[in-house]
Amino acid sequence: MIAILCNHSFFTIHYNMFTFQKGEKLKSRKTIGKLFTEGKSFISYPIRFVWVKMESPLSEFPLQMALTVPKRSFSKAVDRNRLRRRIREAYRLNKHSIYQKLDLPEEQYGIMLIYVARETLDFHQIEEGVKKGLRKLPHRL
Repeated sequence: MIAILCNHSFFTIHYNMFTFQKGEKLKSRKTIGKLFTEGKSFISYPIRFVWVKMESPLSEFPLQMALTVPKRSFSKAVDRNRLRRRIREAYRLNKHSIYQKLDLPEEQYGIMLIYVARETLDFHQIEEGVKKGLRKLPHRL
């Protein structure tokens, strides 16, 4: 376990830095629906980031993430699953940067990563988009 101390000394997040735990996965239908109706977004090619502040904490993690790859662009499930694995891996390896920048322990956000490219990109291109988006996200929250 690694503890990261945020800007408030009383707020520590205990998590395995490079794992994607069950509590970090956004599963609430209500929150996902709210993401598409009230969420704010920006694009960090090839990923579109959509986020919304949650009313009540559903987890001990300040961020819960979901991701999607459109069936319209990738009709084969194999291709969609491969892209989802790449996006999830890029998020898992780089999420520590956003956890260190979040400063309000009372707030919790739901984010969705949507793959917007029309072609299958390799892991490094996806990771660069995720890194860039995670750098922008704390300034927009």
